[in-house]
Amino acid sequence: MLREFVLSLFLVASSLTNLLGEESSHDLVIYGATSCGMAAAVQAKRMGLSVVVIEPTDHVGGLTTNGLGYTDTGDKRAIGGVAREFYQEVKRHYDHDAAWTHTKQSSFAKYRELDDAMWTFEPHVAEAIFERWIKANDLRVDRDRRLDRSRGVVKNGNQIVSIRCEGGAIYRGKMFIDATYEGDLMAASDVSYSVGRESNSQYGESLNGVQKARNTHNHRFTKDVDPYVEPGNPSSGLLPDVAAQDPGKDGQGDKGLQAFCYRMCMTQVADNQTPFTKPDKYDPLKYELLLRNFEAGDLRWPLAPGMLPNGKTDTNNNGAVSTDYIGMNHDYPEASYAERERILKEHEDYQKGLMWTLAHHPRVPEELRRLTQSWGLAKDEFTGNGNWPRQIYVRESRRMVSSYVMSELDCRRVRIAKDSIGLGSYNMDSHNVHRYVDANGFAQDEGDVQVSPGGAYLVSYRSITPKEQEACNLLVPVCLSATHIAFGSIRMEPVFMVLGQSAATAAAMALERDGVIQHVPYDRLRSQLVKDRQVLDLPSPTAAKRLISASKLPGVIVDDSNAEFVGTWSESNSTPSYVELGYRHDGNLEQGRKRAIYRAKLAPGDYHVRASYSAFSNRSSETTVVIRHAKGTTTAILDQRKKPTVDGLFEPLGVFSFDGRGEVEINNQGANGHVIADAIQFEPEKK
Repeated sequence: MLREFVLSLFLVASSLTNLLGEESSHDLVIYGATSCGMAAAVQAKRMGLSVVVIEPTDHVGGLTTNGLGYTDTGDKRAIGGVAREFYQEVKRHYDHDAAWTHTKQSSFAKYRELDDAMWTFEPHVAEAIFERWIKANDLRVDRDRRLDRSRGVVKNGNQIVSIRCEGGAIYRGKMFIDATYEGDLMAASDVSYSVGRESNSQYGESLNGVQKARNTHNHRFTKDVDPYVEPGNPSSGLLPDVAAQDPGKDGQGDKGLQAFCYRMCMTQVADNQTPFTKPDKYDPLKYELLLRNFEAGDLRWPLAPGMLPNGKTDTNNNGAVSTDYIGMNHDYPEASYAERERILKEHEDYQKGLMWTLAHHPRVPEELRRLTQSWGLAKDEFTGNGNWPRQIYVRESRRMVSSYVMSELDCRRVRIAKDSIGLGSYNMDSHNVHRYVDANGFAQDEGDVQVSPGGAYLVSYRSITPKEQEACNLLVPVCLSATHIAFGSIRMEPVFMVLGQSAATAAAMALERDGVIQHVPYDRLRSQLVKDRQVLDLPSPTAAKRLISASKLPGVIVDDSNAEFVGTWSESNSTPSYVELGYRHDGNLEQGRKRAIYRAKLAPGDYHVRASYSAFSNRSSETTVVIRHAKGTTTAILDQRKKPTVDGLFEPLGVFSFDGRGEVEINNQGANGHVIADAIQFEPEKK
């Protein structure tokens, strides 16, 4: 009887275990086996922690193993520690002739024998490296386990005790890291976060919020393209995925996200190709704008294939209508798993339909059709998934709001954090957010920003730690505390690996003390990170910059951010000094066709008018400036190779009378170098 009773208890216990799922305890629980999560896990093991990595899918590595092989590095000197170890392993792989299965090592320009690391790689090579890391470090990685987002996080005050996945598996931990692109663990832990774009005014930025006027780069309509189902007939309705509502005023915030796409791995190697196929849910109207854009004269091939070894690509968006499915991802961060799957399937169908259209539609110019037909998906990548990437490029989702919000000021080094845990250096890069009908009744894209920070910058430890009252044992190195535009620079895979390593190091140090990540002494954290070859300081000659605020200058200041520009002007901040966060230059191109127009409301009277510019030897010494005033028009010539005479910032143009409105134009007519357009100052003349 006793034996039968014990057996019955065992059977009941087994049934409960199967019902409730397994349970385990660890020093560190990492949610997300992205490149960040993998770097964090390796570092945690090196620090002596027991660690588990929970991955919602069946593959590891995130975007690094899903097509993002043409690495956006920025300043490679800024990449150290475990992140650099990854790229060094890539290099060692391609050092061997056996790695070159479809092309020769000597034919690939980005392979350099003497380099210590290599930054371009095939997806399966990246995945193999992470799988080796798992074995070499005896890492526990539980795959196909999604967080129960509604009730899967158990907290005791501000401390996370455990998380539960769908299916019932429970993971208890002393420390947690959210390494997902979506920030699901962070959100389920009731940590503050934002979604979308902040207004420029919120954090003193210039590149955030709606960006219609600033979108002068490649990824826009450069021709007039009718957006209506029946051209010229608004009553026929808009073509699919074109918004009727204007995005709003430049600089104002919204809930929009920069567009997602799949980073296809393509090849022209004939015996390694899978042809582009027409999806079951093919809607020809979704590609009508593409076809009309060709017919309007924009004959750019709307793809940007970054070349990888063995004749493969990391294929990115390019032009007005391309792989980015603009505006169709805005609900993604807060969507349920089922809703996300629907959104992802719509993206997949759109992009597959795009490729089929480019390869086969008779309205695609024949030259571009033939070019597309010469490519196909790489047959030896993403096997088991139709050679299609298993994961979409989530360029942004949720972003934590902590005690330190990384912003454009950090990227430009106007503000420099005192608790660096790694460096960023890539462009402040946002893909388009909206497609809409502009004031002239044509289709236009909005949101594209590509501005260099002018060098590397520091990422604050506080930006990966929540507010202490919200969570004391959670670190968020991917969906970190940053504005939309700052995240646009930080969001590169090498930086995520860097921040993952730093997060794991901080977790280990917190466990040595009181278990509160916000209490980790920075000097000790820094010492360990430096020991582990992280790069924490600005590489020479990158230095801090002085912010010259328009609000602190006398008179009325019209900055370039408020000017009207005719023609394509590029933004820069590489040469000080300048007002606010940068200046524009004409690229020394299209002489006589570019203008910068500054308008100001002025009380009637006489004003000293001055122009700000950053002097350099490649500037135009014959820059034309036209001042329109109450008594007519005056033309002045600036030598922008010489340093301005007023505080090294402004050059006087003269004293002029205005009757309530002032206007100054800088143009590149007759210029003999780069024309700079920064700020115009109207200072009342003292009587």
